[in-house]
Amino acid sequence: MAPMTSSGEEMHALVERLYPLCRSITGDGVRATLEIVDEYVPLQVHEVPTGTQVLDWTVPQEWNIRDAYIADTAGNRVVDFAASSLHVLGYSVPVSATMPLAELRGHLHTLPDHPAWVPYRTSYYQPEWGFCLAQETLDALPDGDYEVLIDSTLTDGHLTYAEHVVPGQVPDEVIVSCHVCHPSLANDNLAGIAVATFLAQALAEETPWYTYRFLFAPGTIGAITWLARNAERIERVKHGLVLACAGDSGRLTYKQSRRGDAEIDRVMRHVLLASERPHQVAKFTPYGYDERQFCSPGFDLGVGSLSRTPYASYPEYHTSADNLDFVFPDAMEDTLAVCREAFALLDRNRRYLNLSPYGEPQLGRRGLYDSLGGRSDAKQAQMAMLWVLSLSDGEHSLLDVAERSGLPFDTVAAAADALHGAGLIKA
Repeated sequence: MAPMTSSGEEMHALVERLYPLCRSITGDGVRATLEIVDEYVPLQVHEVPTGTQVLDWTVPQEWNIRDAYIADTAGNRVVDFAASSLHVLGYSVPVSATMPLAELRGHLHTLPDHPAWVPYRTSYYQPEWGFCLAQETLDALPDGDYEVLIDSTLTDGHLTYAEHVVPGQVPDEVIVSCHVCHPSLANDNLAGIAVATFLAQALAEETPWYTYRFLFAPGTIGAITWLARNAERIERVKHGLVLACAGDSGRLTYKQSRRGDAEIDRVMRHVLLASERPHQVAKFTPYGYDERQFCSPGFDLGVGSLSRTPYASYPEYHTSADNLDFVFPDAMEDTLAVCREAFALLDRNRRYLNLSPYGEPQLGRRGLYDSLGGRSDAKQAQMAMLWVLSLSDGEHSLLDVAERSGLPFDTVAAAADALHGAGLIKA
């Protein structure tokens, strides 16, 4: 296993390694991606056969590609898959033909508003072929015949996804999900993979309360497949977070779960507000990443999504401009830090029961006041003890205590630890 580090530079280096690989919702690019992640955290890889029924969906055929290009009559490759995996429409069926530019245009995708950028386009569930290129490249092509080759296969195979589990003190689980289906897009989705990987490493160095299950899967169909294959353990999933667009320079954005008041929603709001980081909290919508699968009405899990600039709201989204220069080590470091802060709070957010609820217990004779002597925050810590005792009725969590009292969560949690140690409260 690679050594644990929270270095933004190390995460950026992982993004660089993954960037050239051609990923899709199935295929060898996904497997190669997971092999690299496995060097950092051990993965359990799952292969689900084509044709498998997963909820209302069916696992599609597996797509792989070896080469693709458009060449002029002199044999010059004017569009070349070898230069960028974005140049081919994802899931393109094979083609080998010569055709005039007028006919070829119907299979070409560009971005006229950003003529130097190459778009990312797919056709997963409808047989099609095509190329993506810069508008300025298309504008420079003279009329005439062009050789077109897409050396791909679309055959029965497998959908591949992987899991990494960090064991906790309880079997209740927190899901951390990122998608592994996009080709050369650094922010969406490679930064999410990098942050998830280093978060898993960091949690493995601790003894978390919850069991953390990291899911590396293709978008939509991957989460649906996991949900279909894990129906018996869904009730264990108490919280979850989808990581995407985790490395750009924008402010942090947390998208709430469908519930809107799930514990993960409250924890993320509290952490972001207390940290004084620039951020926004967005309401749930049924469009986006795999939070919409985990939050679908039949499951209704408490799963939110953390990103920096949200999907589809920056010009570089799903284009060649989402490259290695668009993601930043310090941004990924910051995203990772917020995840660690949130999960640390989540792990400590217990509900307690006051074992001496009739009147205020005498704290002095238990040495609890004496333990505060010399502390600069002694008054605050004392108030935290009183608040914890007051609200330890089995209904209020420590986050409830912190928010109602206006005291820092860490101060409240430390007070709870002291009171628990003195036998005055129990979880």
